[in-house]
Amino acid sequence: MADVISMEEIRETASSLGVDISQVDLASIRLPPGEDLGIISDDDDLNEDDPLEYDAGFGNMVVVDNLPVVPKEKFEKLEGVVRKIFSQIGVIKEDGLWMPIDDTTQKTLGYCFIEYNTPQEAELAKEKTHNYKLDRSHIFAVNMFDDIEKFMKVPDEWAPPETKPYAPGENLQQWLTDEKARDQFVIRSGTDTEVLWNDARHLKPEPVYKRSFWTESFVQWSPLGTYLATVHRQGAAVWGGASTFNRLMRYAHPQVKIIDFSPGERYLVTYSSHEPSNPRDTHRVVLNIFDVRTGKVMRDFKGSADEFAVGGTGGVTGVSWPVFRWGGGKDDKYFARIGKNVISVYETETFTLIDKKSIKVDNVMDFSWSPTEPILALFVPELGGGNQPARVSLVQIPSKEELRQKNLFSVSDCKMYWQSNGDYLAVKVDRYTKTKKSTYTGFELFRIKERDIPIEVLELENKNDKIIAFAWEPKGHRFGVIHGDSPRPDISFYSMRSTHNAGRVSKLATLKGKQANALFWSPAGRFIILAGLKGFNGQLEFYNVDELETMATAEHFMATDIEWDPTGRYVATAVTSVHEMENGFNIWSFNGKLLYRILKDHFFQFLWRPRPPSFLSPEKEEEIAKNLKKYSKKYEAEDQDVSLLLSEQDREKRKMLKDEWERWVSEWKRLHEEERLERQRLRDGEASDEEEEYEAKEVEVEELLDVSEEILSFDFGQE
Repeated sequence: MADVISMEEIRETASSLGVDISQVDLASIRLPPGEDLGIISDDDDLNEDDPLEYDAGFGNMVVVDNLPVVPKEKFEKLEGVVRKIFSQIGVIKEDGLWMPIDDTTQKTLGYCFIEYNTPQEAELAKEKTHNYKLDRSHIFAVNMFDDIEKFMKVPDEWAPPETKPYAPGENLQQWLTDEKARDQFVIRSGTDTEVLWNDARHLKPEPVYKRSFWTESFVQWSPLGTYLATVHRQGAAVWGGASTFNRLMRYAHPQVKIIDFSPGERYLVTYSSHEPSNPRDTHRVVLNIFDVRTGKVMRDFKGSADEFAVGGTGGVTGVSWPVFRWGGGKDDKYFARIGKNVISVYETETFTLIDKKSIKVDNVMDFSWSPTEPILALFVPELGGGNQPARVSLVQIPSKEELRQKNLFSVSDCKMYWQSNGDYLAVKVDRYTKTKKSTYTGFELFRIKERDIPIEVLELENKNDKIIAFAWEPKGHRFGVIHGDSPRPDISFYSMRSTHNAGRVSKLATLKGKQANALFWSPAGRFIILAGLKGFNGQLEFYNVDELETMATAEHFMATDIEWDPTGRYVATAVTSVHEMENGFNIWSFNGKLLYRILKDHFFQFLWRPRPPSFLSPEKEEEIAKNLKKYSKKYEAEDQDVSLLLSEQDREKRKMLKDEWERWVSEWKRLHEEERLERQRLRDGEASDEEEEYEAKEVEVEELLDVSEEILSFDFGQE
């Protein structure tokens, strides 16, 4: 289309061509057919028809089949029954229920259409009323109206799917082959998301990939580090690749808010919450379980927020998160959710309930899976005013056999902590005193791998000490407890083995009066950070539990997050945007040496990329640890080379700064020499710049400013 020009430009063009525009009859100009030179006629819009807007979607409509066929005189009664059933789920539009009638028999046709205000209400109606039994002869078959077209397209004869030739994909674990054995991490600040190498030898991060507006809320690594997940209004996506981050799969779920991977990365759970059309109703929850590789929805769950709010704490809109908890180790064989008086355990082969029924447990309040085996730990509070004690039970899946049970009395609260290998389970029990006016805390320690699962009771020396934090040593037999009163509680370390008896818990040490409220074990065990977050303003103590000694103390002011890298070599502390100042992160060595610091405005997230478990056997790892000096020679030589390189770089930097300083001095000497004559003139011919050759004299100058005379009268008789 040609550019539109103004009348002033037309006059200038005509003048340059020697044409008198005032003598031209513009109305007599006729353009070639179909050409408008980019100028739309004022009358053209009158000839165009207004486009009609059509509502092409029927997502808020359901079709209810298998209704009774009734004559016209029973029509209103049947309509009233149907309306009563379906209006309990959502608001039916005015004239939104239509039941067709056979013109010949004047009877209903056995089905009806129901139109809700929102598609979410229609989906919930399908979920809740499909297979609803009206009577013995009539069981509802409910489908979305939009699905009818899909059903009509199903071919009459089955045709085998087309097979595609195999095309090898990218190596999604390529990052594990880094020659420098570095780890990656992802950060979010402002609108940018970046993946970087932790190049601790060079004391700085090395960029891998950066993208603006990569996610609309947060990012999340999969548990084995294969994928990076991003969250958007339309759904979630996972990214990965050998050399960069390509989008590998999308998962459609409008308004998704939270996601969760299964431990083996085979499945992705997405969650959304939608406001109901009736403000008196609770939010409607939608949960989808996707196959990560294919993007297929394996199972979906829909209902009110109340149905998913039982057990645990946290989540959004009153829903306990994660709704589904995965068990069975890295095989992703089972997942479970808690309901009212039931634990529903599903198996992923068919995504149905084990034995087609839930485990009935009256008043069950919480549960957790063993990290390595299909064993459930259940907590049931006291019932009947204390007549029926609280209990913790261990249940084997899929047999549902109870392996062990422990009754607990006068229980106020209970929390369960599994050791990472599933060897031990610690149950922290808060109990009421006899007067019921206060509580005290003890621990029930289950030895899962030992015969008959023996249980040991651990009580602190001071029963009234408040438990601030508890943490197991990863892959180990020790645990730490912060107990006492702020601002300086005590920290005690215990072992599930004692010197003379491997079956007894023993205390290793108690550290008195520490400014700490959180414990962060290294993933490799042995080392721990005693951290003082929030009110303690980021106090850090790096502690060696093997030697029971402090390696270093430090501070990261206002630190909000602490995270070890997956190898236990480095640790990151971060100040996120909950604070307005000092946003960014620090990288430390395992023994508390600050390696480098990066400041980022509006800093939101820091996440190390997880590593999959090692393929080395425990025996091989033990052999490497024994012969570490032999293996370390190679890396010590590389470290020496890097150290020399850094020293050379430091020397070059110092030399550059020195040269710059000398150039600056030389320039000022040159200017000083050029101004010599001017200085000599100002000194009345004195040429020297040496201050010692001059004598300072003080000269007093008196100046008469004003003189005035005044006659004064004086009486001698006055005194």
